[in-house]
Amino acid sequence: MTMAIDVPLDGEGFLVNREDWSEEIARELAAADAFEMTEQVMGYIREARAMYDENGVVPPIRKFAKEVKVSTKDLYAIFKKGPMKLICKWGGLPKPTGCV
Repeated sequence: MTMAIDVPLDGEGFLVNREDWSEEIARELAAADAFEMTEQVMGYIREARAMYDENGVVPPIRKFAKEVKVSTKDLYAIFKKGPMKLICKWGGLPKPTGCV
């Protein structure tokens, strides 16, 4: 994957260094996954980052959906391949583990 901004990524396209994240990088990571970033999606990313900063863990999808007042069904409609995985990937957060 070639991006205009050169930041180290792991084998799955997650940022190696969380400090490298910016909204511009989020847009590039999404574009690399053939996804056009919207303000709504960027809002979800900002919220997930805030929750991670507060708790030190990636929130499970049910908790995240409840926090941002959206149904998990709606999240899956936007993010076909697993909402939390993509939110974390594009948001510069660690890869979620367990039931996401």
